[in-house]
Amino acid sequence: MAFLVVDEEEDVKRARLTAEEREARRLRELSKIDEFTKLTDATLTRKKERDWSRDAFDLTTRLLQINPEFYTIWNYRRLILLNGLFVDVFSERVKDILMDELGMTMSALKAHPKVYWIWNHRRWCLEHIPYGPGKESDDDYTGWKQSAWSRELAVAEKMLDADARNFHAWGYRRYILASMPTPRPESSELAYTQRKIEANFSNFSAWHQRSKTLTSLWKQGKLDEAKSREDEFELLRNAMYTDPDDQSVWMYHRWLVGTDGSKELLEREIAAIQELLDEQPDSKWCLESIAHYKRLLLKSYPSDVDIKSLSEEIRSLLSHLETLDPARRRRYQDLGKTAI
Repeated sequence: MAFLVVDEEEDVKRARLTAEEREARRLRELSKIDEFTKLTDATLTRKKERDWSRDAFDLTTRLLQINPEFYTIWNYRRLILLNGLFVDVFSERVKDILMDELGMTMSALKAHPKVYWIWNHRRWCLEHIPYGPGKESDDDYTGWKQSAWSRELAVAEKMLDADARNFHAWGYRRYILASMPTPRPESSELAYTQRKIEANFSNFSAWHQRSKTLTSLWKQGKLDEAKSREDEFELLRNAMYTDPDDQSVWMYHRWLVGTDGSKELLEREIAAIQELLDEQPDSKWCLESIAHYKRLLLKSYPSDVDIKSLSEEIRSLLSHLETLDPARRRRYQDLGKTAI
């Protein structure tokens, strides 16, 4: 059953309609619901009958244009492809059909960029594009495949240009990068995430992607870990002072601190955040971060710190947070009980 969602502006428009106009609109909406219900019943009946025909396929197209979140119909559509449209045709024809599917999903994503099932179907299509007879070692075909995945990377970038925080598009981008026959230099991905972050520090997905890329580069020894870590702290300083209330920046900072976790680093970052707190005395994230790192000092280096003094400092910070953030008072109280 379809649900009609009406916003406040639409409510105002409705209020201005005459009784006749409202009734005509109501009847049109009922007609749409009735059409959708009949279409759903017809398609599900075909599915139950294991109908793999082109007519059944066209029904799924109509239904998914109305409701792209109908995952059962996406599953049925793939069964029709495998058991019907792909049967007894050359691999080149299968490729053409799947390219048409990619075109269909691209149109769907323009209207529904955050529907998981559209992205999922696009992945399925890419994974079923055939090599064709004797093409596994064909350099030309390998080049075509590389070009196809490169186009998909462009699709992901286009979607991220429209909405830089679309986590579905970020996940698809990671999938494409991992699937390309010729891997793209990870340094390029580092530059890409930096552009997205500098455009909007609140882009949690870009920070997350950056952490994945850095971890991989460090593991492979392709990047000086100590130097690049310091570069990241510099990037974070800029972000913190630009918007100290941005949660994504502080979450990335915690990840970055955790890649080293030494006593010297913890103390240095506490001091740096304290400077910002002196300018922004009611910054929740400054207070939370200092309390968090001081608790780490207590836990990791108990023999190297003044436990009593540090515990009192943590409790004081948490008490301040209880006032600033009363909705999480119990959480801060529980944390204070462990600050010993």
